[in-house]
Parts: sequence; structure tokens; C-alpha cells
Amino acid sequence: MEKEKPSGAVWVIAELDDCRLRTVSTQLMGKARSLADKLNVPVEVILLGEQPEEPAKNLIASGADRVYIGASPDLAVYQSDVYADIIVKFVRAKQPEILMMGSTFMGRELAPILAARLQTGLTAHCIDLVLNENNLLDQQIPAYGGLLSILCPEKRPQMATVTGGVFPTPELDLTRKGEVVRLEIPAELSARVRTLEVVIESDDEQSLESAAFIVAGGAGAGDAKGWKQIEALAATLNAALGCTRPAVDEGWTDLEKMIGQSGKMVSPKFYIGVGLSGELQHMVGVKGAQIMAAINNDPKSPVFEQVDYGVVEDCRTFLPLFIERITAFQEERVTC
Repeated sequence: MEKEKPSGAVWVIAELDDCRLRTVSTQLMGKARSLADKLNVPVEVILLGEQPEEPAKNLIASGADRVYIGASPDLAVYQSDVYADIIVKFVRAKQPEILMMGSTFMGRELAPILAARLQTGLTAHCIDLVLNENNLLDQQIPAYGGLLSILCPEKRPQMATVTGGVFPTPELDLTRKGEVVRLEIPAELSARVRTLEVVIESDDEQSLESAAFIVAGGAGAGDAKGWKQIEALAATLNAALGCTRPAVDEGWTDLEKMIGQSGKMVSPKFYIGVGLSGELQHMVGVKGAQIMAAINNDPKSPVFEQVDYGVVEDCRTFLPLFIERITAFQEERVTC
């Protein structure tokens, strides 16, 4: 593919999950549209998959001017080497100004591969993307108790990954017009790994992203026994269970429950933080919560500056009594 004149466009690498667009891909469209309008350039998207035609229409309805689709049965399941080969070749030919993708399992692996091969910079887990006075992409991440701005003044494209929930989902405009362009995909793609079977893990727990009530625990649990109390509180309140990084590192729970900069972004109606300090890396993940409460034994903990209600007490002492009172209240309501 011959090198073309730089397009200067804002690009999104969209992602499919079982033939449906991932929510974060749609959310990125809204941000891409606002950036492109300020730069007066188009929004373009790359979408690879077995049948990407229908999702491409939704990308146009979300703000894309042009969607490049690569359709092949060999693209049904993400393979880093195959996807990277296709995307790198096309980026080099079109030379976009900005390239964004979701901080998903695919994005966290694929984005650094692309950045390395394109010899450009990459900022991961951004919580905002804005243009500075020189129209450079100001990529903002939580750091040092505040926000750190990262710029890529020389290399192109300017690359960033964003976690789902950071940006709102734009309204679909089904009257929007856009162009769908088919990429030439080889009949046989050579991958180092061959997918033999896909097993979907069943999960009966509430989804953190859609939960109205969330209980999140941190290092203050102390040990596995203390963590069980936090789990019991979530179960008593019929709430989704989240956590901070220390709870994962200690092995009390798994990475899928982590909320924050490198975890999930949530917007519950009510959030309770138990035994966590309120570090920015976690709190950016709950900035969409409507009402927030915290339980911590340190009255000077930063978490109390960020919540509506606070309880100064060791959670291991407080939770058994709290759960007992909630249970009694629930039983009283049922009786009445």
C-alpha cells in the first residue's frame, strides 16, 4: 500500500464482542467527534471482524464519517499479530493525527504493539482527552494526587487508550451519512495462534458497570476474613462488589472487580467505600456516583473529603454491627 498524503483525521479502533460493538467503542466516537470538529478533520474508524457491516452503521450513527471494515472468518476472534499487521499497514498509509482505542483486554495488548511498530507515543488509561492551545492532544491521567498531562508533540499518530465509562455514550443519529470502505484482507491470514474453541464463562454476579449500588473494599479489610465481611455487606445490600488494587494484590478477590484508573469506571446511584483511603487512582472510577459514603478508621483519610457521608471506625469492628442492623431493618419491613 503506497504512502498517501497525511489525512490528519481522528481515528478510533473499534472492537466487537460477539458481533456487537463494545460500549467503549461507541463512547470513544463521541469524544472523537468533538476533537475532530475542533480540528476540522473527519472521524474515521477501523473495525475488524467476521461480519462488521451492521456495527459499521452504528459507528456512523455515533459520529464516524468513514468506517474501514476488514471482514473475514479469520478475524472473528482477536489475534494480536494478525490485527497489528493489518492496522499498522493501514495507519502508515493514511497517517491519522490521533488514534484512540478502548482500554479493554484487546486494547491493553494491541495498543502498545501498534505504538512500538509505528514508533510513536502511547498514553494508557486516560480519563480525559482535550486539545491544548497548539491543538496537541492533551492526554490526562491521574498521578501524584492530581492530573498529569502527557503530550506527543513530534510523533504521529498521538495514541491513547480509554476505559469504558470515562466518556458518555452519544445518542445515535440514524440519519447521519457516512462511508463504509472495505479493506483488502488476504484469503488466508497467518497467525501464530489458532483458536480451537471459545468458552464463555458464566457470571451470576452483578455487573459493576450497570450496578445501581456498589460496595468497594480496600486494604483496610486487613485479611481474607475482613474481606469476607465486605462481601457479606454487599450481599446484604444486594449490591455489586468492587475493590481497589491492594485487595487484588492480596488475593482476596480478582482483577475483574477492580474500580479505577486501570480498572472499571462505574456510575452507581449509591457507593460505599470500605477500608480504602480514597486515592485518585480509585476515585476517578466512581466520579459518576450520585451519593457516596465511606468507612475508614483514619479521620484524616482523603476519602472523607470526597464522599457525602463518612463513618470513622475500623471496618472489621463496624461491619458486623452494621450488617446486623441492616438485616434487622429488612426483616422488620418484611414483617410489617
